[in-house]
Amino acid sequence: METLETLSLGLGLAALSGLSLYLTVFCTGMAIHFGWIHLAPQYHSLSVLGDPAILILSGVLFALEFFADKIPWVDSVWDAVHTIIRPVGGAFLATRALGHFNPVVDVFAVLLAGTMSFGWHSVKASTRLVVNTSPEPFSNIAVSTAENAAVVGATALLWKYPIPVFSCIAILFLLILYFLPRLWRSIAIKIWLIARKLNYMWTGDKVDSLPTRLPSQFEKAIRRVGENEIRWAVPCISGKGKYVGANRFGYLAATTEEPSKVYFLTKKLFGGVSKVLELEHFKVSVDRRLLYDELDLYSSGKNRRYTFRFDRSREGVAAKVAEELEKQELLVAPKELQA
Repeated sequence: METLETLSLGLGLAALSGLSLYLTVFCTGMAIHFGWIHLAPQYHSLSVLGDPAILILSGVLFALEFFADKIPWVDSVWDAVHTIIRPVGGAFLATRALGHFNPVVDVFAVLLAGTMSFGWHSVKASTRLVVNTSPEPFSNIAVSTAENAAVVGATALLWKYPIPVFSCIAILFLLILYFLPRLWRSIAIKIWLIARKLNYMWTGDKVDSLPTRLPSQFEKAIRRVGENEIRWAVPCISGKGKYVGANRFGYLAATTEEPSKVYFLTKKLFGGVSKVLELEHFKVSVDRRLLYDELDLYSSGKNRRYTFRFDRSREGVAAKVAEELEKQELLVAPKELQA
């Protein structure tokens, strides 16, 4: 039981470090320094955290993080800088909590601690990128404050109930592993959109006409539907919509032979076309977001909505697509075709 408690405490501290390394170190150090917790012999290695020099350093760094976390986009830059620091710091805390176990157990615990810390860091970073797309700063302040409160509360409970608290953290971590690929895809999309917007700010390119060519693999997929000539084809990112996974790079396209239809095509992870969607009988609108223009296709009868995001590298693409779609008579409900 003692070994299990020690592992739970070490891995729990590592996980909390993924959210805020400096706050975790500062809280633990303060508790040790003022005698709020009494270290059992197996935790003696953690006594260094109560040293005044460590307290001052971790307190100053947390103060910087406290303000950086509440400023839109500054928090994302801060998270990017700490992509390596937090997992390494979490693994270090785990080793200090474990003391000297069997070398095999030490290596296993360090790898697991670093993984858990990195997983929680990924959730924090991706959440901030999503929150930063909102036009107001209050959501950043609310999310950051909630994270700080969670770290303080979990750190306090972890010392008193290490096994139950770590069990809850571990269950949440398993859920994170399930959603992590989606979170990383969301991060990649946000970074790409930011880069494209910055590129437009420098180049200022404006679209006059929509492109009429598709990559060969996508063009072959449309050929399977019929002998269709491409009318226009525009790269975009999927948003909401049945049969369409969110944050997927693909093409929105129309053909001359089927003017009442528009297709969305996207690739599988390891190549090949995974979707060819026919979208028909939809109302069209365009909304300008912070990082992209969003095309909204809505069917009032079917109560279905599809959204597609166009980056800002070429101004007016979404509006031009909406203009083209409004010329087409959309008559039938959407359906998914085999690629």
